[in-house]
Amino acid sequence: MGVFAASRMHHRPSGTNNPGQRCDLSGNLKNLVVGAGISGAVVARKIAEEWTEPVTVVEARDHIGGNLHDCRRDEVMVQRYGPHIFHTNNEEVWKFLGHFTEWWPYQHRVLGFVDGQQIPIPFNLNSLRMVFPKTLADRLEIKLLKKFGFGTNVSLPDLPRNDEDLNFLAEYVFQKVFLGYTRKQWGLPPAAIDPAVFARVPAVRISRDDRYFLDRYQGIPLHGYTAMVQKLLAHKNIHVHLNTPFARDMPYDRLFWTGSPDEFFENKLGSLPYRSVAFDFLTLARDKFQKVATVNYPNDHDFTRITEYKHFLDDRSDGTIISCEYPADWCAGVNDRQYPIENRKNAALHASYKAMAKGFSNVYFLGRLGDYKYYNMDEAIARAMAMVKELANSLKENV
Repeated sequence: MGVFAASRMHHRPSGTNNPGQRCDLSGNLKNLVVGAGISGAVVARKIAEEWTEPVTVVEARDHIGGNLHDCRRDEVMVQRYGPHIFHTNNEEVWKFLGHFTEWWPYQHRVLGFVDGQQIPIPFNLNSLRMVFPKTLADRLEIKLLKKFGFGTNVSLPDLPRNDEDLNFLAEYVFQKVFLGYTRKQWGLPPAAIDPAVFARVPAVRISRDDRYFLDRYQGIPLHGYTAMVQKLLAHKNIHVHLNTPFARDMPYDRLFWTGSPDEFFENKLGSLPYRSVAFDFLTLARDKFQKVATVNYPNDHDFTRITEYKHFLDDRSDGTIISCEYPADWCAGVNDRQYPIENRKNAALHASYKAMAKGFSNVYFLGRLGDYKYYNMDEAIARAMAMVKELANSLKENV
């Protein structure tokens, strides 16, 4: 139990379908998209608009948007499955989404609770001076600037081990910022996770820029992610069916699968491991709970982070809503798949499923689950856009 055990409202997103009558999908489906998350919505929109073909979207949950789903509660826009911040350097993706939403110019900042105080994450020159005595901080800053230069992002392996001071810094950041968080988030030691996962955020940023992301384009959809996805799906050629899981008897010409590959193949080679998250939401009778939207807890408590949602769109309300995140292994029927666990063992299993998929010329896998890849949001969107483009070119060649 966490620190808010006395007053928290417990919420676990259900992995089962809400009751409801199944829609008639017995007729031939030109394009069937499984999943109404961002990847499925982008594919559906592109096909409906550019190919002028009918698209049927089936979604097992009772809402669109996948894990981006949000809704207003007590005047606060709450992201039901944890914080999502859009950031990208991909101008094409940014402009594409701009047709379906206005943007609130939000810049994400994260603090980490380290040694009893909240410091900027990624660890930077401001963090350095908050946790170390001035003489040590001065010496470390001079060495970092001399070795890497101002404005550089540095990974832990890049910090030289033959320098006593920089080796000390590497060990400090690893122990205080990465190790505990990784063990809670993934249920594994860092060595068991693909290094690409950690490369998403630098270990040390040699600047005083406290932003979590430095991408050119950053923001939150002004009216929420659900509203943005709703506009993506609002096309005369798109038909969405909620509370409708995929069934083997659904006839289709093409199938776009955004779920897990092992689920499509009925676990013939075994289950791909994922991590899930349980969210404990709490409504507080105060204006703000914390200085920024997200505070990480690498070493203290069982949760990994606390998110305060009114920061994202600068919502005005009498109270505030926070959530604590408790990572756990994904278990069918108990919780939702959230994060693919990328390492060599799981990559080999996924590769075997990909080999099986080659036998299905009209089935296409995509998205964080479908590709078994820890995509950022813009990467998932770019992947969906590229898939439709590549498929269109392939179809033209075969005409």
